Amino acid sequence: MPSKVSCLYLLTVVCWASALWYLSVSRPSSSFVGQMSIPIRKAPKVVKNSTLSNIRTRSLNPHDFGYLINEAKKCEAEPPFLVILISTTHKEFDARQAIRETWGDETTFPDVRVVTLFLLGRSTDAVLNQMVEQESQIFHDIVVEDFIDSYHNLTLKTMMGMRWVATFCSKSQYVLKTDSDIFVNMENLIYNLLKPTTKPRRRYFTGYVINGGPIRDMRSKWYMPRDLYPDSKYPPFCSGTGYVFSADVAELIYKTSLHTRLLHLEDVYVGVCLRKLGIHPFQNSGFNHWKMAYSLCRYRRVVTVHQISPEEMHRIWNDMTSKKHLKC
Repeated sequence: MPSKVSCLYLLTVVCWASALWYLSVSRPSSSFVGQMSIPIRKAPKVVKNSTLSNIRTRSLNPHDFGYLINEAKKCEAEPPFLVILISTTHKEFDARQAIRETWGDETTFPDVRVVTLFLLGRSTDAVLNQMVEQESQIFHDIVVEDFIDSYHNLTLKTMMGMRWVATFCSKSQYVLKTDSDIFVNMENLIYNLLKPTTKPRRRYFTGYVINGGPIRDMRSKWYMPRDLYPDSKYPPFCSGTGYVFSADVAELIYKTSLHTRLLHLEDVYVGVCLRKLGIHPFQNSGFNHWKMAYSLCRYRRVVTVHQISPEEMHRIWNDMTSKKHLKC
């Protein structure tokens, strides 16, 4: 009889093959989709955190999206030191798998409990939703809410992560929010920045701090209409490619967002919420929101690096873990 590990490996291979087939050929006809009979798990009943019950009744943004996929028991056994929230899209299976096998592996540091979660909305493509459901049944590290997954809904995705931490993992100490094309130097993050042996910080927020203003050019990806944000300057905000905060801030931001007009630029929006809360983000040069050529010594000094492919992620991780004995 094959072992459980062998079965999981085989199922993973099947998911890989399905993903590659689907992304390489034209979309199946509706009749084919209708014949698929993959069981969809019912989202578990949301267990409300009592600390969220005192929110004012008239919300500007109620964020009342239900969970399509949830991992409500991830933090029940033992509160983690660090929760990693990774914003991703349905087609990025290779990126998710690379993260699972490298810096996002929850078992890398036996003395520090880490929880890794991938955040998604709902795809308009039923097949992609079914593929993510299969992936979730294997790895149990995906959370999906019932809003359309799109660039303009990135703010909803981040607020979903804040809500999840506040509801299901409020006793964790720190949270990293990042993207699926980011390499994270976990050793630097955990032991040099967050330092598990020290007293946990409160109302703490750090990353690559940007001081800028709205772009009014409609051709820009970061265009901000004047009627949506009339001010000439944004509050200080951390690049959405990666930032870290104490877990108490998750609930504060989520509750503040319920009464703050939504902006489609999620990192700017988080900055607006932080300003309302009187929390000033700390600048940290270890967070890079651009691509950086790899060198062992250079990457040992950083916390995050942007625009890293799944292949590069494996190569960098393998090199750094196999050369820990080398000095710079």
